[in-house]
This record gives sequence, structure tokens and C-alpha cells, in this order.
Amino acid sequence: MDIAIITGASSGLGAWYARQLDAEHLDELWLVARREKRLATIAGLCKTKTRVLALDLTDTDAIETIEHELAQTDEPDVRWLVNCAGFGRIGFAGDIDAATLAQMTELNCIAPLRLTTAMLPFMSAGSSILNVASCAAFQPIPGVSVYAATKAFVLSWSRSLRYELATQGIGVTAVCPYWIRDTEFIGRAEATDTRKLFKNFPFPTDAETVARRSIRAAKNGIDVCTPDAISFLDRIAAKILPHGMLMHLMGLWHRL
Repeated sequence: MDIAIITGASSGLGAWYARQLDAEHLDELWLVARREKRLATIAGLCKTKTRVLALDLTDTDAIETIEHELAQTDEPDVRWLVNCAGFGRIGFAGDIDAATLAQMTELNCIAPLRLTTAMLPFMSAGSSILNVASCAAFQPIPGVSVYAATKAFVLSWSRSLRYELATQGIGVTAVCPYWIRDTEFIGRAEATDTRKLFKNFPFPTDAETVARRSIRAAKNGIDVCTPDAISFLDRIAAKILPHGMLMHLMGLWHRL
């Protein structure tokens, strides 16, 4: 049975991954997120048979639940694993409580690591892993320092994982978009921005474009997908300019 597993599938980018992979002639889509009603709504938009798994991936039992579901499935073959669940917060050191930062690290880093490791025995040659990072992964960013660091982990890990799984024929693509306008991410990230560090989010992309282009990138064997103009330019700038200079420029933007 050919399966796609998508985390963070209740809204935004994760929901668009579900809609895009609905056209891939799979046997089942497994949608994973905390909000069951929202997942059911997304499932109702899909023609493919869909399984709703209302789970909090920071819960240590969540991965075991997915493994158990696969063990009970006839000849499961995870063709797509999309690690999309995650969140960010805006603020300088001391503005955001330690518990929130720890939860962010758990969901953005540890959860995809644990889930991917658990899913590998159920994957085969031709399977694809999409790890949603961010163009924030390319350099340190004051104001979203922990978020950027978590995405740097995802990017670095994805690149190494791709190399390690190459002999098994399993592809890995890190997805590194700029701000996405039509998700809940920006509104939630701004909740802790008491200093008004980010006053606007110019030239954002959209979730459908990111999902569509990153799936195409995975099919074409691309290791890092920058699906919009700003993320592409940021990737180049981060290779050319010293990170100290980039952080200084970010500081100037904060003061505008």
C-alpha cells in the first residue's frame, strides 16, 4: 500500500501538501496534526482515501502510534514523508519563555528526527522525504534566533541524511521558503514580538506555490529547494556575505 504521511496537515503549507499529493495516485494519505476537526476538513477535500491522526508530535507516544498504525496496515510503503509541523516566535533573548523555546526545538527538530527514523523501515527505493526548513536556515537571524537555529539543524541534517540514504534510493529534500502569506505562522510568531522587530513582511510567497515547487524539486532529485525569489537570493547572499554583516543589516531593518 502506497502511503504519504504529512505532518502539520491541518492548515497552511501542510494542507497544501495534502492537496498536491492527492494527485499522486497513492493508496492513502495520512494527515497528522493536533486539530482533529481541521484535519477532517482537509481530508474531505481529498479524493484519495485519507486517514486522520490527531496527534501532538511533541508527545513521546505519538511516533509509536504512527508506527502501530503502519504495523496494522497491509504491506505499507511510505512513498512520501512530509515533515511540515513546526512553529516560530519573534523576540530577543529573554522576551520568550524557556518552555516555549524548548517546545519549538522539540517540534521543529526532535519530532521530524524521531518520525523519520521510525519511518525508514517502511520506506523503499523511490520514496521521498520532504523536510520543511526555511531560508532562515542559511544564516543567524537576531529576533528569530532560536527558530533560525532549529531550521539550520533541519537543513544540515537533511543534507547529511540525503547522502546516507542514497544507496537505498530514498530521496531527501530540504524546503527553504521565505515568509508564506497564507498560513498561521506569521500571526502566531508575532504574538511575542513586543519590540516590533518585524513591522512588515514584504514580498511573501504562498503555500500552494511552495508545496507544488518543492514536490517537483523532490521528484527531480534536488537536495535544497528555495521555492521563491527571496529565498533564492537569501541563499546566495548567505554564501557570499559574512554572517556578521547580514546580522548588522538585519539590525538596521529592525530600526527602520
